[in-house]
Amino acid sequence: MKYKNTLGYYDDHADEFYKSTVTVEFTAIQERFLAKLEADSYILDFGCGSGRDTKYFLEKGYRVDAIDGSKELCRLAGDFVGAEVKNMFFEELSEVDKYDGIWACSSILHLPIDELTNVMRKMAVALKENGVIYTSFKYGTFTGERNGRFFTDMTEEAFADFLRRIDGLNVEEQWVTSDVRPGRGAEQWLNLILRKR
Repeated sequence: MKYKNTLGYYDDHADEFYKSTVTVEFTAIQERFLAKLEADSYILDFGCGSGRDTKYFLEKGYRVDAIDGSKELCRLAGDFVGAEVKNMFFEELSEVDKYDGIWACSSILHLPIDELTNVMRKMAVALKENGVIYTSFKYGTFTGERNGRFFTDMTEEAFADFLRRIDGLNVEEQWVTSDVRPGRGAEQWLNLILRKR
């Protein structure tokens, strides 16, 4: 589990990370994901961070399970959302055909490629037939430690190559955006919506 340092980073910087992300305006991408789902769909917020997106989905009437690997972020997100946020690691996902949608917003990018492969397979199993995954990666070809955390960056080509390892998931949409946090606009992100077929 190479992202142990990453979890330590989030535990140590939880307050700072929470404050910098909880109020970020993310409606356009949230709605792009929700447009793929039925009204009462069941969503897994997979690495929920501050709980911003969990709260948004709950307020829209969706059923949501929220998990994060950082105990401190679980505590802060749980207080913000007003519901339990489960502390668990990505590789502990063991649900089968449970979720209509999995929201993995800038979360699984902390996994090295071998662990990412394993976790993405578990995500596919946890999804119902025809379910959707939203996920995002920093745009580029870098893999390794950066600012105290592990990252696997992706381009369209790198992700297409990676997805060949995963049965049953296809890219339905992909697009590149700038970072929405103040002062971070130069950073680019690869956004993906995948469909289970």
